[in-house]
Amino acid sequence: MATTAASEKRNIVVIGGGIIGCTSAYFLTRHPAYDPSKHNITLLEAGKIAGGASGKAGGLLALWAYPTSIVPLSYRLHKELADEHGGVERWGYRAVHCGQVDCVGRHLEGPSVKGKTGEAVPGDNEATGNGDAKVSLQKRDQKALGKLRAAGVPGDMDWVAAECLRVYDEMGDPSTTAQVHPFQFTTAMAELAAEKGVKVRTGCKVTGIGYTDNDSAVESVTFGDKGNGGKSETIQTNDIVIAAGPWTPSVYPSAPISALRAHSVTIRPSRPVSAYALFTQIKLPSNFGRTNEVNRGKGGKSFKAGWGEQIVTPEIYARPKNEVYACGEGDRLVSLPLGTDEVEVDEERCQDIVDYVSSISDELRDGEVTARQACYLPNVNAGSGHPLVGLTGVKGLVLAAGHTCWGIQNGPGTGKLVSEFVFEGKARSASVKGLDPRNVLQGQSSSSSTPQ
Repeated sequence: MATTAASEKRNIVVIGGGIIGCTSAYFLTRHPAYDPSKHNITLLEAGKIAGGASGKAGGLLALWAYPTSIVPLSYRLHKELADEHGGVERWGYRAVHCGQVDCVGRHLEGPSVKGKTGEAVPGDNEATGNGDAKVSLQKRDQKALGKLRAAGVPGDMDWVAAECLRVYDEMGDPSTTAQVHPFQFTTAMAELAAEKGVKVRTGCKVTGIGYTDNDSAVESVTFGDKGNGGKSETIQTNDIVIAAGPWTPSVYPSAPISALRAHSVTIRPSRPVSAYALFTQIKLPSNFGRTNEVNRGKGGKSFKAGWGEQIVTPEIYARPKNEVYACGEGDRLVSLPLGTDEVEVDEERCQDIVDYVSSISDELRDGEVTARQACYLPNVNAGSGHPLVGLTGVKGLVLAAGHTCWGIQNGPGTGKLVSEFVFEGKARSASVKGLDPRNVLQGQSSSSSTPQ
């Protein structure tokens, strides 16, 4: 994959239609060496674009994220992409405040907020309106505002009940923290890549990677096309980028990547709320809803929970157009399914998230749930645990997977680096030796990479 080979005719296959695969395809078409008359790029996605975590994540961007080797590059690229392609309107890019809040939850009077089940459907149950970034309807009286100020709470963050707030610690401001809508951003990257010549094929599940006789180089990718009755097809290829998230081991078993299920909900609040991303620690009263027996008697760093009480830590992200995203802790109760369309959603876990955030916010309590969903995050189980981005030791094979909860944040940076690995054989935009897959793949045979 040296620079001298960049001018040769090449078939490049990207496996995975999540954020990493789509940004890889995008930046491959923006690399100076890319020539659509000589370079054929195909993106293969087993389900639909952004069908997994890339369509159900929170979308938080932060200069204080990890790993530090790639975060600054990716954060900068997010801004550049938004400026170039109208990301403010197209995928909800905006700068935000981010804080850690310690709260005491309240009992819910009657049934908590209900709403639609299932995933958000564009044009159907997605949020509407043009919600401004900073909105205050002056709902708090002077006594309540005094409590907020005493807790160090910004004046425009008035959608968390004053009587619930105990502490607010700012983690990031609009100069260091931003957000995007993950589904909109990922699908936009795929569309922009397609405009430059990438063949985006959905419903195409990879069943095998072909190698040369001595396993030293890749030579083909075989997949089943759902849209053609599952008929098997094989593409002869010079370069393969594996970006299949938690499904990466299904096409490359040597990859030490596991899956963590995560549930989330989206809520249309009763009124527009200001632009804050909150990492919460909520002390719930005893006998709150379905008390989690595992957490009984356990406290966090700021609270000591009594018997029958529990500490919960949902994350809450206000989004443009009057939408709020909230997620809970992960679990490994259900194994990774064969595809994104088979992910099992635990309705009770989703309702727990709704109840938790409703206990500290009237605007969320009185709102409407627009999606209850689940996805799987990819975790690296070797070395530093950081994502694996780079060459594998097999000619033509690049690995880009294992980004955990920071996949959206680090997607553009990863895509940029992937384009450099493919066309130049090395990274130029950032020093990512700590992410080198060969650090954890030493001694593992590439022949094990083809599913039987």
